[in-house]
Amino acid sequence: MDNPGNLLVIEDLHTRVGKRALLRGVNLVIPEGETHVLFGPNGSGKSSLVAAIMGAPGHDVAGGRILFDGTDIASLPTHERARLGIGVALQRPPSVKGVRLATLLSTISGHDDDRVKEEAERLRLSDHLERDVNLGFSGGETKRAELLQLLAQKPRLALLDEPESGVDLENMALVGKVMSDLLERHIRPLSARRVSGLIITHTGYALDYVSAEIGHVLIEGKITCSGNPGEVLRTIREQGFEPCLKCFEAEVKRARR
Repeated sequence: MDNPGNLLVIEDLHTRVGKRALLRGVNLVIPEGETHVLFGPNGSGKSSLVAAIMGAPGHDVAGGRILFDGTDIASLPTHERARLGIGVALQRPPSVKGVRLATLLSTISGHDDDRVKEEAERLRLSDHLERDVNLGFSGGETKRAELLQLLAQKPRLALLDEPESGVDLENMALVGKVMSDLLERHIRPLSARRVSGLIITHTGYALDYVSAEIGHVLIEGKITCSGNPGEVLRTIREQGFEPCLKCFEAEVKRARR
């Protein structure tokens, strides 16, 4: 798995929060420039995987490795992972009272304030720059503010946790276009892309706006199947997650023979 073209490599990852096991042997490889999508029912461990990659406090690695650009990052604190180039747009980001959004963005971007202002205007957040981070923001405004922070950071790996959650139809096209640009989907061919992505989704609506190379299904802390994102989503919408679980169980039985 340690191919130099692979930006993120997760090997047999097990995590816990306290005594409760969350991830139970996750394997995932995302090459540089590719965007992958992770599906799964509520409580399957999708957000826990994002937390593990970012090193969120309380999410302890009980086994396995997380490699980013060839470096094992499992023991690094969150801020060092961010400095390496991993960015996240959280499903439910907190409000930060006393910290202006403009101040946060200026710090993240290395004080590239002109670019921040341009991106804020694009995301219809110019009037929010002087407000405290996410304080009193609507669901859609909060999602756009998360994307604005990713644009300021310019990460090599963007983790997008439920980007469509809380976003109305009027703003979803804008959010989708910005995500696609962030991931260089329509800007560069695959061979020239340098930004990778992992989109966590329950509904699959993000795929109406952002193309992806591979879709994965996570059930009970394990990736049960992978394939064409559109086909995986269609199967889930028509039959639920049962076929993915049966496929996984069949593979396990074959491996034991």
